[in-house]
Amino acid sequence: MDAEREALLGMDLPVVAAPMAGGPTTVRLAEAVGARGAFAFLAAGYKQPAAVAEEIAAVRAAGRPFGVNVFVPAPVPVGEADFRRYATRISGEGTRYGLDLADAPLTEDDDHWAEKVDLLVREPVPVVSFTFGLPPADVVRDLRRAGSRVLLTVTDAAEAAGAAELGVDGLVVQSGDAGGHFGTFTPASPAPARPLADLVAAVRAQTGLPVLAAGGIGGADDVRAALAAGATAVLVGTLLLRADESGTSATHRDALADPRRDRTVVTRAFTGRPARALRNDFIDRYDAEAPLGYPALHHLTRPLRAAAAQAGDPDRVHLWAGTGWRAARAAPAAEIVGDLTRSL
Repeated sequence: MDAEREALLGMDLPVVAAPMAGGPTTVRLAEAVGARGAFAFLAAGYKQPAAVAEEIAAVRAAGRPFGVNVFVPAPVPVGEADFRRYATRISGEGTRYGLDLADAPLTEDDDHWAEKVDLLVREPVPVVSFTFGLPPADVVRDLRRAGSRVLLTVTDAAEAAGAAELGVDGLVVQSGDAGGHFGTFTPASPAPARPLADLVAAVRAQTGLPVLAAGGIGGADDVRAALAAGATAVLVGTLLLRADESGTSATHRDALADPRRDRTVVTRAFTGRPARALRNDFIDRYDAEAPLGYPALHHLTRPLRAAAAQAGDPDRVHLWAGTGWRAARAAPAAEIVGDLTRSL
């Protein structure tokens, strides 16, 4: 077993199930990945603290190492006028579902930050990771004192340097090929696109910290390339979206397998924060007009996205996907993990 991976994750296989908030990450998925000998994260984002506690208890009972990912409160403010203009602009999309988007409130929140941190200090898990920014130094200190290893998501060398100063145990290095939200600290100006292997090598050389590589993983060759560049392990998210145990909606699953979906794009149309998704009609119509504004735009479009997913309408849903989405397939998670690691 790789000593660094053992110290950080307590697992042998160099594959980690990425935390996918909003439904795809489930207890069943984490348990299946763990049973195969790989590491899995639970996604605390968008969940009530009590629900996070229940998921932790369920996965803990399996007796395998696991982690929990938490969103750092890093609001991207949007003015009332810009918010109202966008809400009015997209309001016709909600009419078919009985939604009045034009009069939706401008909602900001911190995703129950304090309660989730308190839970993880009180009932420590093996690994805690953070996304969207730097947590306060005392949070990192308290979690490490409680016995957790702490990881921070970074998207460039400057973010990595700031994270290293907090005394974290490792970094999740996310390239622009990753699906879903970018973990960038600067949503208005994300880091320029850079190959994952190059980014891993640069961050590893600068900080000396263990690195988990994330973004655009489409198969075993990508895993090998990241490991050769210095990664301790590789996160996979998009490849697990169609796994039997994932909570991905049927609408999203079908879109990932639809040959007519021919590209991913980076958009803020759904949430007001840059994220990579399969291109669809909503993005085409509104991306150029969407203001920065997270989580306000997330809350604005959430009812529409939920209704569209339920109705089988892929053109009004956030079809998060990384550039390796073509390799996502319907299969047990253990089989997907096995295919990624069989030749390592």
